[in-house]
Amino acid sequence: MTRTSLSDVACSIARATDLFADAWTALIMRDVLLGIRRFDELAEDLGLSRKVLAARLARLVEEGVVTRERYQDSPPREEYVATEKGRDLYPVLLALMAWGDKWYAGPAGPPARIHHDACGHVTTPVVACDTCREPLTVADTTQLPGPGGQVGPGTRLLGPLLAARREGDPATAPRSARAAPS
Repeated sequence: MTRTSLSDVACSIARATDLFADAWTALIMRDVLLGIRRFDELAEDLGLSRKVLAARLARLVEEGVVTRERYQDSPPREEYVATEKGRDLYPVLLALMAWGDKWYAGPAGPPARIHHDACGHVTTPVVACDTCREPLTVADTTQLPGPGGQVGPGTRLLGPLLAARREGDPATAPRSARAAPS
């Protein structure tokens, strides 16, 4: 089955998931970010066919998410290292991990835990507001139109919905700014 590209959809979620079209790509990035960087090690850890792994790694290199770095000259051997773009995926993977831990961990508990080296505590990742640091939830946020928004494939209904929301318009203001119903 041929996959439809989402790279032209005016939605950052669609464009990002276009790269991460399957679980293997996210798991490859998990491993690379945690220190498993050599092709044979990635194949062994993931139990993934070499052909699929090579294709996913080639796409990650093409997209500038990882780079190949030589670690041995004779015979030539390379490893995959996350670029800044790749390292910026870490919070995304942590958010996915937190969701998976909450809903799929099983009776034994989560398979891994996150230790925050700066404060010394084991932590649960949260997505938070960069201004007030409060967690962001669907109940207390409203998406507004952005400068790159447009109506088209993948946003035929969402585009007009967001376009109707304007900052300062009480009818489309964020939920927290609206007056409570009387």
